[in-house]
Amino acid sequence: MSTDSAGHDSKDRRTRVIAAIVTLVVLVIVFAGILPKFGNYAEAWDLIKDMSVQQLAVLSSSVIFSILVYVFPFQVSLPGLRYWPAFMIRQTSFTISNAVPAGGAVGLGVQYGMLAQAGFSGASATAAIGITSVFNLMVTLALPVLGVVALLFVGTPTSAQVFGAVAGLVAIAAMVGFFLAILHSEENARKLGNKADIWIAKVTTRLHKTTPASVTEQLVAFRSSTVDVVTARWALLTATNFAQQFAQFGVLLVSLRIIQTGESTEIAVAAAFAAFALARLAAFIPVTPGGLGTVDAALTGLLVAFGVSNTDALAATLLWRAASWIPQVLLGVVTFLIWRARSGKMKAALAAKATAAESTAATA
Repeated sequence: MSTDSAGHDSKDRRTRVIAAIVTLVVLVIVFAGILPKFGNYAEAWDLIKDMSVQQLAVLSSSVIFSILVYVFPFQVSLPGLRYWPAFMIRQTSFTISNAVPAGGAVGLGVQYGMLAQAGFSGASATAAIGITSVFNLMVTLALPVLGVVALLFVGTPTSAQVFGAVAGLVAIAAMVGFFLAILHSEENARKLGNKADIWIAKVTTRLHKTTPASVTEQLVAFRSSTVDVVTARWALLTATNFAQQFAQFGVLLVSLRIIQTGESTEIAVAAAFAAFALARLAAFIPVTPGGLGTVDAALTGLLVAFGVSNTDALAATLLWRAASWIPQVLLGVVTFLIWRARSGKMKAALAAKATAAESTAATA
């Protein structure tokens, strides 16, 4: 192993250790410091454990539906990808990215490996992952706008909520405009890439850092690999990404209805959606995998702000987190093990074929 390679591995290990420590600290702060201020864990658990068999069945159905829908955006972004391979890739990636500190890079590498095993080239994999990420980001930013609009039906949004919605709208408009400009022509992609390269070069020079790879070439490559799919499937990509988010909200709504059964102060669907949409923004705080802890704290606080009692808000958030996170993580472990087993069998089969070919050649 070269010195550079050893140094790189050491840096990666150090990054993972730091990420794990930061994640642990944040989770302790949220679950031991912040959430208990909203309600008592014992009282919240009493509400959760009292759910009936029918309620558990409805919650399980909403979770299963959410997991099934989760695959669609990725499948749409890569024409020719069948449902089962897409399911395995998405669930495995979810587990690594949402349960492992600094697992994003590892999850990305595993996705490439699984797609290669499914018969897709590196360029196709890059395009699919890029398209899925861009559309997911735009839809996530669109949710707060829809949430504030929903609040108009049940009350008056606060200035902070309106500001968040406007900021999201501006961000979406900027992203969509940038995306459309790139897709419109290669010339636009080069112009925008050149401007980005000039700005990055100035910043890296002042910071005495090495200038990274050309943004221009990356944008041109991204455009050439995605323009056909996005042009033909933009509506389906948008619809499936919204469906994925609404399916997640469905799990939260069921959790709230289980906790608030029969209460006259039951939160309105519009207000619950607004809380969910605004809380999702906390996932952009890159301190824990998948917004674990940060989204929970934001969601609990928003539910309380919209009229849910402290204990009910805490119980609903914990139930939603457990129902939407644990099954997918466990499924991802299973799909990862299945993939590893198949990879091992394929390698063994290829090695056996190579040995047989060498043996035949030697006899001849």
